[in-house]
Amino acid sequence: MVMASTLRKLSARQFRLMTNAYPVFLMGGVRIEHVADDWSSVTVRHKVSGWNKNHAGVAFGGILSMMTDPFFGLMALWQLGDGYRVWNTTATTEFVRPGRGLVRVTMLMPPEDMAKIRGNLEADGVSRTNHSAELVGADGELVARTSQELYVRKHSR
Repeated sequence: MVMASTLRKLSARQFRLMTNAYPVFLMGGVRIEHVADDWSSVTVRHKVSGWNKNHAGVAFGGILSMMTDPFFGLMALWQLGDGYRVWNTTATTEFVRPGRGLVRVTMLMPPEDMAKIRGNLEADGVSRTNHSAELVGADGELVARTSQELYVRKHSR
């Protein structure tokens, strides 16, 4: 991929198009469907096919985890702007049922989450916040739950 400073110069649409061409997502059948212009939400889908299913004929757990891995951090990074380091310190995925067909997830980073991050930064110089999302099948049934802890601090240059 490219550096965060370069990515932040892209519009939400440009980021979506570029990331959808990223070989790991492309070959895994993972597509970003939507990125909000204000970076407060990202919707990602995975189409399970003959190219990307496991031995049991369902979605690989790693692909389901990959659907959310970078996006909470990227949403926070774009909303904060330059001068910050953002990364996941922990991530968990609870697999509830096999992912078949189409699996979709919408991740949110609303203003109140960003206010908490900014408040933590103001008070302590660092922020650790938890963010979660649910992956659902085409039938609306829960496939997996994911949770991530984001660590944010000012960039020291």
